[in-house]
Amino acid sequence: MASNHGVIQRPGIVSTPTKPADSEDSIGKKPYDSERPEFKLVCPFSIPSSPEAASLRIIKNLGHFALHYTHFVWIVLFITLIPVRKVSLIYLVIMTYVASLYLLLLRALPSSYLLHKVISKNIVLGLIVIATMVELIVTEAGLHLVITLAATIPIVLVHAVLWVREDFCVEDGTAAAAAAGDLVPLADESTAMV
Repeated sequence: MASNHGVIQRPGIVSTPTKPADSEDSIGKKPYDSERPEFKLVCPFSIPSSPEAASLRIIKNLGHFALHYTHFVWIVLFITLIPVRKVSLIYLVIMTYVASLYLLLLRALPSSYLLHKVISKNIVLGLIVIATMVELIVTEAGLHLVITLAATIPIVLVHAVLWVREDFCVEDGTAAAAAAGDLVPLADESTAMV
């Protein structure tokens, strides 16, 4: 008895007779046009149609990408502190470790009433951010913090304004939907191939 352990078996290939590639059917369409799915280039960035739509997009993207934005600011601050502020860098790493331990504790104890209901996660993380800022100012790295925030916050806001969510929705072209800031799917589901 032969063993097929780790072997991928492919179904047999059946060749069907096809017309030559340059032939056209009765409606003038080449046979392979309907067989291939359409290629559509999708850009996840767009300019909002109104200030209201821009503010709505900023709020949604700040909530959705908060961790990514925080990491971006943290990495830039970390890089600016490397050459000259070793003590500040150590405090920054310690406070990052404390925040990570707190978030791991929240995940490890999902049914804890004290951690999830009594003590708000936003308050604890806000206190960690304030303590980090105070430590940076006390260790004379306040200027690095201000310069980093001045350089990264505009980049974060531009991304938050231009990013159209990762589910690739775009604003509808109708005036009523644009005024309301409604989002519609980019591809029409009725024409999607099964």
